[in-house]
Amino acid sequence: MPEPDTGPDKTAYEALDASARDYREESGQVGRLLEIMARLRDPESGCPWDIEQTFQSIAPYTIEEAYEVADAIERGDISELEGELGDLLLQVVYHSRIAAELGHFTFREVVLSVCEKMIRRHPHVFGTENRDKTADDQVRDWENAKAGERASSETGGGSVLSGIAVGLPALTRAAKLQDRASRVGFDWPDASHVLGKLSEEAAELADARGTPEHAAEEFGDLLFSLVGLARHLGIDPESALRSANSKFVRRFGSVESKIARSGRSLEKASLEELDAAWDEAKLEE
Repeated sequence: MPEPDTGPDKTAYEALDASARDYREESGQVGRLLEIMARLRDPESGCPWDIEQTFQSIAPYTIEEAYEVADAIERGDISELEGELGDLLLQVVYHSRIAAELGHFTFREVVLSVCEKMIRRHPHVFGTENRDKTADDQVRDWENAKAGERASSETGGGSVLSGIAVGLPALTRAAKLQDRASRVGFDWPDASHVLGKLSEEAAELADARGTPEHAAEEFGDLLFSLVGLARHLGIDPESALRSANSKFVRRFGSVESKIARSGRSLEKASLEELDAAWDEAKLEE
């Protein structure tokens, strides 16, 4: 059961606020942001909506802000990216403030923790290890370091797959699950073997179409195999699907414009006309 989010009394708030002011002297605008959050969460003079929020209620906004950062990057909108990164930082400050009110940890401790982690996982930069390694070598070392941390963690568990968040997007989680399993040799030898598995899964899906539950299971297996193919081709499946979504929106918008210029509505256009407009949109790109 999660702990109830009951905050401290006014004295404890004043102590937290003093800590935020001290941090402002060290870190400028970051400290100012901590002060703003302290004001928003003040039980006597803060914002009623902000005061009511908990880890659980804020978590969906945290996920949403991360997606908006990814969206700005996908669209190449650097100006918007600046604002979205600020919104994402606010989420970190928000969760840290709630944790501090409950006596768990502060924003300062969050920063210290990630600093220590980055130093610990980069001994080739901050230690004495040789830097003469490829990017793949560095990724492998990073994952080995994470595996060691999981093994020593009280909550890490004994499974190779422990620690991969259930709340990740399904395609991303599938890729991480497969990548983790591949490190102990549980993987297809190469992309050609995955293609064979795709054919097998597609056939099983075709056989299962009469039963919705079975079809859903086989469709999931097919998607999981597609993620495996993406990994072997060096493709991030989540990014690839986001790009495909953007391309569809762009091309469909072109179809809408073409049909509108002909004086007709999409509903009245024939499938042949829609296909022809789609093909034109593809050629224009």
